Amino acid sequence: MKNRENVLITGFAQLPRGTTLYERNKIIGVVLVVNTKTEIIEDAEFTFVADLTNFYLSEVVKGYDLKKGLQPLTETIKKHCLLPSQGAIIQAVRSAWDRYNESKAL
Repeated sequence: MKNRENVLITGFAQLPRGTTLYERNKIIGVVLVVNTKTEIIEDAEFTFVADLTNFYLSEVVKGYDLKKGLQPLTETIKKHCLLPSQGAIIQAVRSAWDRYNESKAL
C-alpha cells in the first residue's frame, strides 16, 4: 500500500427511472480515495458506462477538500454536470461523504 493515510470510500444511489442508465444499471456508484490527514479527495471513479462521463466527473471531484463541507461540492456538480442523473450523482457523493464522516467517529 503506497499511502497508509488514504481510505477508500464508496457511495451509491438509484438512477432516475425512465432513463437509459436506469434500464441498464439501476444504481450509480462512486469510489473515492481520501487522504485522512488533508481530507482531500485524491482520486475518484464513477460507475457510468461512458468513459468520458466517468473521467469528467472524476476530474470535478478530485482535489476537493472535504473540510469545506459537502455543499460547495454539490454546487459544483450542479453547475458542471448537466445530466438527467445529476441528483443520483449528488446522492452517491453524499452517501460516500456520510460514510467518511462516520468512519472519523470510530
